[in-house]
Amino acid sequence: MPFTFRRVVQASAWYDLIVTAGFATPWTFAIIHGLLQQAAAGLPGTLPPFEPAHMLMANLLGSIVVVWALLRLHEPRALYGRFDAAGRVLFAAWQLYAVAHGASVLVLGFTVVEIGFGIVQMLPLRWFADGGAADQQNQYRVSRWRWGSEQS
Repeated sequence: MPFTFRRVVQASAWYDLIVTAGFATPWTFAIIHGLLQQAAAGLPGTLPPFEPAHMLMANLLGSIVVVWALLRLHEPRALYGRFDAAGRVLFAAWQLYAVAHGASVLVLGFTVVEIGFGIVQMLPLRWFADGGAADQQNQYRVSRWRWGSEQS
């Protein structure tokens, strides 16, 4: 199986879907949070009980990441991989900030994956077996779309 950029975009989407699907609802996140608290026990930093506003933020995160992952699984375009890389840089930055300010070091496990997928999705397309060519026929369809025009 060749190492293509589309496969990297899909792999990052599968990772996101698997890791964050449990964050999307209050009921599933309650279970995930309990498991994370057990895993964080004895590690430096804290993972406090969640209040309703914290739960809301976790559920919003889970919901939008699940939708973003499904889009990338359905259409793993290079453009989406580039935007995903930018998002991963932001996620990694805020995770490092949180740990520096007392969050559990358990977060760093997720940070490693964010940085890894971020770096790979920033690499030049020519480094991949498809050179991004699988994307050429559909690349930047959105850029041809004009505001107020019915043609796409």
